[in-house]
Amino acid sequence: MKKAIPVIKGRNYIVEIMSLGHSSEGVGRFEDFTVFVPGALVGEQVDVRITEVKKSYAKGVISKIVRKSPDRQEPSCEIYEKCGGCQLQHLGYAAQLKVKRQQVVDAVERIGKQKSVQIFPTIGAENPWNYRNKMQFPIGQQKKQVVIGCFAQSSHEIVDTKNCRIQEEVNNDIANAMREIVQKLGIYVYDEKTQKGSLRHVIGRVAEGGVMVVLVTATKNLPHAQEIITHLRAKVPNLVSIMHNINPKATNMIMGDVTKHIWGAKTILAKMDDLTFHISPRSFFQVNTKQAGVLYNKALEYAGLTGQETVIDAYCGTGTITLFLAKKAKQVIGIEIVEPAIRDARKNAQDNNVKNAEFIVGDATHVMPQLYQDGLRPDVIVVDPPRVGCTPKVLQTFAAMKPKRIVYVSCYPASLARDLEILDGLGYKTVKIQPVDMFPQTSHVESVALLVRK
Repeated sequence: MKKAIPVIKGRNYIVEIMSLGHSSEGVGRFEDFTVFVPGALVGEQVDVRITEVKKSYAKGVISKIVRKSPDRQEPSCEIYEKCGGCQLQHLGYAAQLKVKRQQVVDAVERIGKQKSVQIFPTIGAENPWNYRNKMQFPIGQQKKQVVIGCFAQSSHEIVDTKNCRIQEEVNNDIANAMREIVQKLGIYVYDEKTQKGSLRHVIGRVAEGGVMVVLVTATKNLPHAQEIITHLRAKVPNLVSIMHNINPKATNMIMGDVTKHIWGAKTILAKMDDLTFHISPRSFFQVNTKQAGVLYNKALEYAGLTGQETVIDAYCGTGTITLFLAKKAKQVIGIEIVEPAIRDARKNAQDNNVKNAEFIVGDATHVMPQLYQDGLRPDVIVVDPPRVGCTPKVLQTFAAMKPKRIVYVSCYPASLARDLEILDGLGYKTVKIQPVDMFPQTSHVESVALLVRK
């Protein structure tokens, strides 16, 4: 006989929070029934109003915290409750690091079925605020006022953001300058529902070599381009580049295929350790430069290079990890599907006087098997895939190439764990994993895993 669901929509219940979910929502139990409660913390007892009921779980909102966690703190951002950009400002930073390690542990054990892996404490940031070197804010209009900021949690409603606490300060200067000039000139902003209007997004990129602004429009022309350029130059410190990207499609993708250079330099220069990198509008570059250096040095350590190895860096982006590896390898081959990123990678190698790195444009799913057929047998493979992880074909090719070690850099514990299980079946044992907090105040965590051939 089926057990009756013990909660009813619209009513309140006292729920004990046992863990945090993958989006840092509280996961609790009421009479052995799972209830998801955003904003609740482990160990708390909360009075919850049920908002949604399914067969195996319910969702609710906090009416009152009955027993508070000692790790709970007041969020420092005034729009934190509305904004979807951060999920953990209400949790002390030391506790955030423990939660992120636990995310990795849970995924590796439950999804990856790997029980004997050494998972180290999360490496935290020296400063968990104002770290994001890249800002991507949608532009909209509410009650005849221009709004620029993050989307609200699980929606496309824009929360007007004037001082984002995790953005580098100059990115806030960019957003505020654009809000002012768009409102002043009455520029027609894009409406997702009607698909009319022009300005869609403002993007800020910050590096040691200066600041870049990218303005995304649905139209081929940027309205009032000269006035915008003049205003930005007056309001944004160290501005060196303004670019115009065109995205006419009805899509959630932020940038389109065409980018025009409208003022200043075409790229900005970023530094990481003793390396410099050219960053263009569509280049992938880690949003937390200091923590990226920590992450990449850990990947280099796990690669265990002596100077005699051939290394493949799959999903290499603009060649950041590739150039770190090239310091201690005989040869490194970087693979990336985005052609502008490969152009940047080649320029980065040239500017850093790195002569033992080669870059190939293409999808790793197709390039890796071709390299295998051509007889390439790397000593080490380093992989830093998108959030979805690697395709089974890529993982099978990794194993067929028989490298001594695989270093897997991941931004999503669930896909990492799934791929570790597949690689285990292909003959590679996961030895250790180092979580790194690239994104303080959010639910996201990066990890570096070392796998060795059995």
